Formats: sequence, structure tokens, C-alpha cells
Amino acid sequence: MKRVVIAVLAAVAAVSVAAAQDKPQAPKPGAEHKKLGYFVGHWKMDGESKPGPMGPGGKFTVNEDCKWLPGGFFVTCNSNGTGAMGTMSGTSFMGYDVAKKNYTWHEFDSMGQNESATGAVDGKTWTYTNESDMGGKMIKGRYTMTEQSPDAYAFKLEMSEDGKTWTTAMEGKATKAAAK
Repeated sequence: MKRVVIAVLAAVAAVSVAAAQDKPQAPKPGAEHKKLGYFVGHWKMDGESKPGPMGPGGKFTVNEDCKWLPGGFFVTCNSNGTGAMGTMSGTSFMGYDVAKKNYTWHEFDSMGQNESATGAVDGKTWTYTNESDMGGKMIKGRYTMTEQSPDAYAFKLEMSEDGKTWTTAMEGKATKAAAK
């Protein structure tokens, strides 16, 4: 009887060890995800929109609060600002798509915009591109952010109908502010 009990206990222990080894591990953010940490914090953006399909143009100011979503895979930003078209607010999400090997950006705002873009980082320059319908015409967009320091970056949005000739739609600078 003693041998049977020992054999059963050994079998249960072996199954428990095997089951523990087969248990999938939770995914962990990679180096690409961690690069998004640059954008975490409170930012003030000042810039100028050029007159065109996006509106009349003029100076704008945006305050943006960006933080990690739990898990460390995505940064979410809530923004509020004023410009030539009045006040606006929005929420955006930045992440990294491991399978496609590119950065992702999605934004939803109070002006009814729903934008998505894919991007890459080269040194201190982040470049996102997309294509969207503006008045029945497909327009290519290119948004570039160039890190100038740990607390500042320059940004520029360019648009093109053909992907060859680009026109600046807006540009400015973002500065990280102290936490409130």
C-alpha cells in the first residue's frame, strides 16, 4: 500500500510540474514598446496650422496628458486645446505592432475625426503616415516628431495627393511640463 501511495504522489507531482511548465507566460513589453515612454508626461504644444482642407489656419495651443496603460504596451494621451476652429479635445493611443514591426497611432476627437497611422522611429525622429478621405479625395498624411531633448520635440504634419509633393499643414513645438 505504501508503494501505491508513493507512486500516486510521484505521479501527481510530475503532472503538477508539467502543468506548471506548460502554463503560458504573460507577454512583456519589448524595447520598441519602451521607446514610447518618451511621450509619457504632461505636454504643452504650440504651433500654427496652415490654411487648407483642415480649416482656416492660425495659431493653436494644446495641453496633452500621456500615460501608460496598464501592462506597458500602449500610451494613451488626452488632449485639450484651442485654435482657429475653436476648442477641441481628443484621445489617442500609441503602441507597437510586433507582427507588423511598426508603431501604431489612433486618435478620436471632438471634431468627429477618427485617424489611424503607422510609423517608424529612426534615431530621434518618429514618422507616422496614413491616408484619409478629405472631401471625397484620398490624401496622404505624414506626421513627423523630432526629439530635441528629453523635454521637447518639434512636430510637423504634411499632406500630399500623390505621395511625392508634400505641403506643410501644421507645425510647432511640444514642451514637457512639470506634473500637476
